[in-house]
Formats: sequence, structure tokens, C-alpha cells
Amino acid sequence: MRQPRSVRALEAFSRVRLSKSFFMRDFLYSEIAAINGFTNLPDDPDLAIAAGRRLCEELLEPLQARLGRISIRSAYRSPEVNRFGNENRLNCASNEKNLAHHIWDRRDAAGRMGATACVIVNRFIPYYERTGDWEALAWWIHDHLPYSAMEFFPKFAAFNLQWREEPVRQIYSMIPPRRGWLTKPGMENHDGEHGNAYAAMLEDLR
Repeated sequence: MRQPRSVRALEAFSRVRLSKSFFMRDFLYSEIAAINGFTNLPDDPDLAIAAGRRLCEELLEPLQARLGRISIRSAYRSPEVNRFGNENRLNCASNEKNLAHHIWDRRDAAGRMGATACVIVNRFIPYYERTGDWEALAWWIHDHLPYSAMEFFPKFAAFNLQWREEPVRQIYSMIPPRRGWLTKPGMENHDGEHGNAYAAMLEDLR
């Protein structure tokens, strides 16, 4: 499949169903692209679709099935959009770091496929705003889903959720006062089960 160059082609691409609940269109919106007139579309649509399907089927669908509806805050970025965001300090890492991450249609330096979406778990917002306990959500995902990386942000506990071949399984936070690693390979808390960390959250969400 080629990059869409017409309305009809874009309609067909955006209507590709990635999973039971998600279509490609759900992941294409970008404020950077909208304000600056960029076309936020992949050069390799087939790779973007393949990576997006794994993200949706293995992470987003089971997350939504267990914890309720999720909202997509940011997802696919073309290299052009991501580069502009990085150069203008708009919370985008470099293109090199975002391969197989927000740039779904490029494999990373090791040849691995991947995709990331920044999401919000809507039902989690009241619990988070009352307790500040973003870690409960992080640990539940760590124990139940085959993610590669998560990065949490203060507003509504939005977080980047990455699926990637050969997952790393690491969690980083930008939420004060605990900015930094929650877990990554080699840390003592990485293995085992962490049910005590999210028991109160699950009870609150019942």
C-alpha cells in the first residue's frame, strides 16, 4: 500500500480496522500537524498497520476490556511531524529515539517493529486525582500485558504505552515528586507479582 494521495485513498486507509474497537483514523490526529499544515501519514502504510494492530490487539483492547474506555491523546507521528516537534521542544524525542515508537512505519536500529500511543484511562482519572497513585495503573499493566515501555505524565495520568518486538518492559515517570524509573530490567522490583500495588485501584473501579 502507498501513502494515501487522495481523499478516497485516505478514507480507505483511515478505515482500516486495527482491532475490535480501533481504526487507523483514531491514531492519526496531531496538533503539530494540524497547526503547521503537515500531512501526518506513513510512508509505509503496511508497516504502520502491522505495528498498530499488535499495539491494539495486545495492549489497548485488553486494557480497555478490564479498566474501561481509553482515550487516545497522541499516537502515530510521521518523521516530518516528529522532527518538527523535537526541534521546537514540543515534547517529542528525536526521530532516532521514536523509530518503532511514535513513528510506527520505521523499524528501530535493531530492525524491530513497534508502535506507541499516549492514552488516558478515563475511569482512572477520579482515583488518580484523589490519590495521586499513578503507580497502581502502571503495575497492573506490568503484571498483565506484554508492553515494552510506559512513560507517565501529570495531566490525567496520561501515558505512552509501547508495543515492540523484543519488549524491554520498563516504566518511567514525569510525575513529581517521583520522577524517574519505577522499574526496568535489573531493578529488584521488576520481577514477581505486584497485586498489592493496585488492589485499592481495582476496588475503586468496580
